[in-house]
Amino acid sequence: MDNKKEIKRKDNGDIVDEAKKQYIVVKIGDEKYGIDISFVDNIVRMQKITRVPKVQYHYVGIINLRGEVVPVMSVRRKMGLGDDEITNKTRIVILKLEDLGYVGVLVDEVREVIALGESEINRNVKPSHRNDTVFITGIGKTGDDLVSIFDISAIVEDQK
Repeated sequence: MDNKKEIKRKDNGDIVDEAKKQYIVVKIGDEKYGIDISFVDNIVRMQKITRVPKVQYHYVGIINLRGEVVPVMSVRRKMGLGDDEITNKTRIVILKLEDLGYVGVLVDEVREVIALGESEINRNVKPSHRNDTVFITGIGKTGDDLVSIFDISAIVEDQK
C-alpha cells in the first residue's frame, strides 16, 4: 500500500522499476521533515496534554487517545531547537512502534504526503559538531524542495 513503483531508465537505457516509499511531510520551524508513513497510526489536533513529573525534558506529557494513554514528546526539544510554539496548525503525529507501542510527536504543521524512491534520497548524512546523534537518515528531493527524512528510532529512543 505504501510502496509505489516508478519506471526509471539507467544511463545505458535499461528500464528499472524503483519502489517508492510514502512520507508524511511535517514542518518544524522553517524546515520540512519526512516521516515514513508505515510508522504513522494517526494525526490528531492539539489537545490537552497532561504533564508527568520527572520525565526526560523532551517528553511533554501524555494524552488520552481512544482510551489509550499515549506519551507525547517534543521533536524540537529532542533536537535541541527549543520549546514548541503551539498554534492552530500544531499537530500530534501518533507513531506505532513495535517495541514501544504508541508515541505522539509534536510537529508545527502537517503539510502533505510524498512518495520518494531510493534514488531521490541522498543518504550521505553526517552528525553535526555540536551533537553526535543523527536524527535524519537522508535528504529527499521533491520538486524544488528538500525534505529531511527522520530516523524514527533516533527520535524516540531515550538517549538524550
